[in-house]
Amino acid sequence: MTKPVHSRLFLIPNILAEGNGDDFLPDATRKQVHHLKQFIVENEKSARALIKRLQIATPQAELSFRLWNEHNRTTELKETVDLFENGDVGLISEAGIPCVADPGAEIVAWAHGHGVQVVPLPGSSSIFMALMASGFNGQSFTFHGYLPIEKPKRAAKIKQLLEGLQNRQQTQIFMEAPYRNNALMEDLLKTLPPSVKICVACNITSEREMIRTMRVEQWRKQVPDLHKQPALFLLGQ
Repeated sequence: MTKPVHSRLFLIPNILAEGNGDDFLPDATRKQVHHLKQFIVENEKSARALIKRLQIATPQAELSFRLWNEHNRTTELKETVDLFENGDVGLISEAGIPCVADPGAEIVAWAHGHGVQVVPLPGSSSIFMALMASGFNGQSFTFHGYLPIEKPKRAAKIKQLLEGLQNRQQTQIFMEAPYRNNALMEDLLKTLPPSVKICVACNITSEREMIRTMRVEQWRKQVPDLHKQPALFLLGQ
């Protein structure tokens, strides 16, 4: 381990939906990040919008941002973590909590290896909120992220999820890009046995929130239109 860096890394949850976002920003989070001037962010636009809600003391024009995401990292790790030499840093995801189905884990791993205190702050997680509301096993579950796009691979993965559910009684949680939700739902209803339960949780925390758990045979009679709606899918018993 190299010489410890006497700074802190604050993991700052973002809101999940517009409209009532302030209702899901705890006062404790606002208080702890008020002093921050440096941020590592997944998306600068959404990060700036959150910073405005958090009422950060420093004017936005004087803040420092480093982009860090899965698809387009504009800086190398060394250049990004140089921020810690100047004080505390905030890590902001595009939505929900950092590092869970979200980039940022490399930054946190670096922080632990260099003596930087990691401070996770409370906020909304669509994954855990969906699990809470599903009625499924919350003691044993697996999050798979995105399923394969190709239909043969996707069908094989769905069968693998079914095995995990039946053999280990684990709730299976996964997601899809919003514009492919309907195709995924169609494949689930084609591949899974009629008695398996699916929970669809979409638009969590928004006015259009819909969380519903039904058996496959019931979903087949009333297939929802999930096109371009942020959603999570859960399989359970």
